[in-house]
Amino acid sequence: MRAIGTLSNESHAQIFGDFLYARGIENAVEPEGNSTWTVWVQDEDDLETARELLEQFRQNPTHPKFQEEAGKARLLKEEKERDDVEFQKRYHERDEILPASRPYGIGPLTIGLIAVCVYFSVQTKLGADENILRLLYISKYTPHHPLLGWLPEVRNGEVWRLLTPVFLHFGIWHIFFNMMWLFHLGSMIEARSGSLLLALQVIGIGLLSNVAQYFMGVSYFGGMSGVVYGLFGYVWVRSKLQPSSGYFMDRTNLILMIVWLFLCMTGAVGRVANTAHVSGLLIGMAWGFLASKINPK
Repeated sequence: MRAIGTLSNESHAQIFGDFLYARGIENAVEPEGNSTWTVWVQDEDDLETARELLEQFRQNPTHPKFQEEAGKARLLKEEKERDDVEFQKRYHERDEILPASRPYGIGPLTIGLIAVCVYFSVQTKLGADENILRLLYISKYTPHHPLLGWLPEVRNGEVWRLLTPVFLHFGIWHIFFNMMWLFHLGSMIEARSGSLLLALQVIGIGLLSNVAQYFMGVSYFGGMSGVVYGLFGYVWVRSKLQPSSGYFMDRTNLILMIVWLFLCMTGAVGRVANTAHVSGLLIGMAWGFLASKINPK
């Protein structure tokens, strides 16, 4: 910050400081003793312009243009103060989002979901035990079986099949990455909105994404990915539309999730339940949109 000159009248010094602010020149006016006030300019690039304007002001400090610009500056400062207050309302420290009272910031339901996924992974030997898998797939038969029709087991009372595919994982990396994202997103949702909402989202997104995948012609599939993409969509939309909610999605994780979504669609990573991914994402985004409108605070 550099000094550009002094003024002998406090009122004039304040008016000139506001005038510079209205012109987009950051500055400060400070008393120097002996009834003089020094004008300081922050940006080196503004020095020459500010000095020229100071000379004009000294020659005619009562010119209307200085008064008008100073008035605009006061309005701009008031608006900036309001923006700063709103920003502070929207800003949340990590400890507020993931309370320290919970171990490692993870809630009981998130722990339970991870435990269930690990349990089924052990029991099915990470997808190697077909006998158990056939009890948990959405159906043992191809969709729209010529003799049995759609979802024959579910229609016969085995309703758990609509949800159990989300707990099945086929390989160590499959469960590792899904649990990592479930830990991150589930913890945030449970901490901010409670275990009940997370439970409803897992059930709702899980059911709908599983059914969507089934009706695309696949019976043998599994994984928490559809639910994870739903939770991601919910957090992403709420963080954008309702920053005061405390939800956040940093740019790196956002890019990773979107890139992985499209990479899976190419088939480069093998057979993937892409319909479950996309439908889960869309359901989560719609949920986040409605939540931000129903509860805008």
